[in-house]
Amino acid sequence: MATLFWIVILVLTVLLATVAATWLGSPALSRQQRPWIRRVIGVPFTLVLVLVLAACGRATSEKTVRKLAGSPEALKARQEAELASRDVIAVWDAETPLTLGLVVLEDVCVGGSAPEWLFPTGADKYKIKCTMSVAAYFGADPRRMADTIDGVLSAGDRTGPPIPFNHEFRYARTVVDYYRGKTGDPQGPGSGEPMQLSRGMTLTLSWDQVRSGNTGQLIEEPRPRSPHEPPVRRCLREPASTSVADLRREYGMVFKITMPVKNYFTVWK
Repeated sequence: MATLFWIVILVLTVLLATVAATWLGSPALSRQQRPWIRRVIGVPFTLVLVLVLAACGRATSEKTVRKLAGSPEALKARQEAELASRDVIAVWDAETPLTLGLVVLEDVCVGGSAPEWLFPTGADKYKIKCTMSVAAYFGADPRRMADTIDGVLSAGDRTGPPIPFNHEFRYARTVVDYYRGKTGDPQGPGSGEPMQLSRGMTLTLSWDQVRSGNTGQLIEEPRPRSPHEPPVRRCLREPASTSVADLRREYGMVFKITMPVKNYFTVWK
C-alpha cells in the first residue's frame, strides 16, 4: 500500500512539473493567461507537497508505539523469541559442565523516526521495531578449565546448533590444549590468555581469565537496565538478587553466553 502511494505521488509530481514547464514556457500564452495557469497548477502541486510531507514527516507517536508493541502479533513474536532463547540456555545448563546462575533479558520496542535526510540509519523506514537481547551467566571451577571447555565442545558434538562449538572447531581445540599446558598462546606468541569463543553470528562464549593473575580480564556485571515498562520495555534479571560477583565467590569463576540481538517484530511504514 505504501509503495503504491509513493508511485502515485511521484507520477503526479512529474506530470505537474512537465505541464508547468510546457505551458509556462510556451510563447503562445499571453501575459494575462500565465498568472491564471500558475494558480491552477500551483494548487494541485501544493496539495501533492503537503501530502508528501504529511506522509513522511512525522516520527511514530508514543501512543502508536505502545499500541503496536502490545498487539497480538507482537506478543506472539515476543513469546517465541524469548522461548527460543530460554531453550538454548536450558541446553547449555543440561549438557555442559557449566552451572547456570543468572539470566538477563532486555526487550525494547522503539518507534520510527522522522525522515533522515543527512545521516540515514533506516529508522525512518518503520513504524516500530522490537529487539531482544539475552545473556546467561554460569559458574565453573577455575582449576578445571581444560575439562570444562572440552566438555562444552563434547556437548556441541551432541547437540549441534544450540551449542555451536564442537571438536571440529580447530581454534577451540587449541584453547583446550592451552589450558592443558600443551601449547602456547592460542592466537600466537604474546597474544595472552584467551577469553572467548565465537563463530560468526552465533552466540559468544566468554569467561574469566584465570591464568593472568591480577591483570586478567573478568566477566563484568550486567549493565544497569532501564525501567521495566511493558510492552514497550521489558528488563528481566533472574534471580533478581544474584550478581556475577556472587557466582564468582560461589564457584570460583564465571562463564557467559551472549546471544545475537534478535529483531523479532517490525512494522514498516
